[in-house]
Amino acid sequence: MYEAFFGLRERPFDLTPNPRYLLLTPTHREALANLEYGIAAAKGLTLLIGEAGTGKTTLLRRVLALRMSTAGSQCVYLNNPALSRGEFYEFLTAQFGLTPDAAGSKARFLEALELDLRQRQIAGMTPVLVIDEAQSLPDELLEEVRLLANIETDTAKLLPLVLAGQPELAVRLNQAGLRQLKQRVTLRCEIAPLTLAETAAYIAGRIRLAGGDAPSLMSRDAVIRVFEYSAGVPRLISVLCDNALMTAFAAGQRPIDADMIRAVARDFDLSPMPGGGRGSPGFRTVGPATQAIGWRATVSKLPWLRIRGAFRHQEQLS
Repeated sequence: MYEAFFGLRERPFDLTPNPRYLLLTPTHREALANLEYGIAAAKGLTLLIGEAGTGKTTLLRRVLALRMSTAGSQCVYLNNPALSRGEFYEFLTAQFGLTPDAAGSKARFLEALELDLRQRQIAGMTPVLVIDEAQSLPDELLEEVRLLANIETDTAKLLPLVLAGQPELAVRLNQAGLRQLKQRVTLRCEIAPLTLAETAAYIAGRIRLAGGDAPSLMSRDAVIRVFEYSAGVPRLISVLCDNALMTAFAAGQRPIDADMIRAVARDFDLSPMPGGGRGSPGFRTVGPATQAIGWRATVSKLPWLRIRGAFRHQEQLS
């Protein structure tokens, strides 16, 4: 709708987990490296934790895309884990290409799956099971995940698993009844909301990848307001920016200013972070000078007009 008005090839802030638009902050890079290593080395169970909207699914899609580009790889991805035990086994039976009767009994399923995984290992293939939104898994399915993590030879795990979920998942794993599953976590990584500088990088990088010029589309004060109202959560950043672009298009206005961001935030019932961002997760690494001179003074030093240099990693992805 607004692409031509802003000189864009596509909408830069659609709420889809497109790996092309992945911004690799230091915590995202660390999580990506852990996920890749956990899968490639068949380390057993890898845990990815992050608040809603921080980019877990996009990161997983990136890992799966890299994995699927490897010959002989198979990735089974479950993003709606609120299933019964029977539905869970039906899904896995179909995804792993087992005979339909395997879904009728846990014993038959585990026997058929282990045989299939051993044959894949002999052929040099290592499948992976990724479960997204794992905080929604009922306790009975978390127990089934533990059984899957037990499938192994004397020297290797046969089915690497990834559980990705919100912080509630980590809390649940501390329950006494799930301690055996927690003990099987061999790698754990966490992603956090973006800092102010990372928020600016996220916005400018997406606009550039969509064919636009960030400084001509959005003022620096508008970027500050996006950070204030989103708390650095990428999903909220995208919601604010997409709706601000629509509003600016309707008004025939360029660039987007701070007042427009405030109006969009008001429409979505979003409040700014307390203290202008101090103490929030998204404020974590703006810089040590923040306490002395204030965060707005600090952000005034951000190279908003020269920020393209921050996106070499995105050029590699695109």
